[in-house]
Amino acid sequence: MIEARRLHILRAVADHRTVTAAAAALYLTPSAVSQQLTALEQETGHRLVERSAKGVRLTPAGEILLSHTNAVLAQLERAEAELAAYSSGEAGTVTVAAFATGIALVVAPAVATLARTAPGTRIRVRDAEGDASLPMVLDRQVDVAVAVEYRGAPPADDPRLTHVPLYAEPFDAVVPVHHRLADADQVPLAELAKDPWIGPYPGNPCHDVVVLACESAGFQPRMEHSSDDFRAVVALASADAGVALVPRSALRGMDLGGVVVRPVDGVAPTRRVFAAVRRGAEGHPLIRPVLDALTEAAGG
Repeated sequence: MIEARRLHILRAVADHRTVTAAAAALYLTPSAVSQQLTALEQETGHRLVERSAKGVRLTPAGEILLSHTNAVLAQLERAEAELAAYSSGEAGTVTVAAFATGIALVVAPAVATLARTAPGTRIRVRDAEGDASLPMVLDRQVDVAVAVEYRGAPPADDPRLTHVPLYAEPFDAVVPVHHRLADADQVPLAELAKDPWIGPYPGNPCHDVVVLACESAGFQPRMEHSSDDFRAVVALASADAGVALVPRSALRGMDLGGVVVRPVDGVAPTRRVFAAVRRGAEGHPLIRPVLDALTEAAGG
């Protein structure tokens, strides 16, 4: 009989593409992961992975098993949720990973709501960028991710995850106060093609939004300065170091004395924020109220 924990290890190896990275995500040693993979191959009677200098890839038999793995692990999550509901599991800890603005906008209000409506639920919050929080959910490091859509992100119909849409918000153009477009009612992105740019590092979902918006306007932004902290981005724009696109909610409470904030002319670039849990866990009596509170905080 195939052991479920070995299926979890197989999926981690498929997600991370190396034994070392999968082991780190699962808090195991690489040798322990290799031993479990070997045991899984013995259980199934098939070679499941192929190792090379570039990492590990699944064999055709491994791909077949992985397609069933997602369904099996989702069903186990549902079983845990039903058992928890049966035993009235209304007390416990739920760990939520979210990016900084998401924490301020929806997670913190949800924590306040849950303190009143579900006092037995303890919420632990971890600051993580949108591209980091989804792997943390899949690797069972956290229970809920508040994440942003980005290129390469698991799609909404990913069999491993359940997505709950929260909110969408536009990016505004941020230019120095003496910029040539500072008096414009709206900023056409194409007019910023020759300007130096300030923005998040590659890998940050907001970097993808900025680059895609500029490419749609017909140019590749020249990123002169990089920071994942939008306060730093705005400070650099105030110093006349360049221009930027910043999510509207990230500008709240900032010192905007040295910049001008304007909407983008035409279709504004947008970041779409959602909550995600392992498929099957959405009905867990501890997790369901957290998803509901996040949705309420987002105005849903």
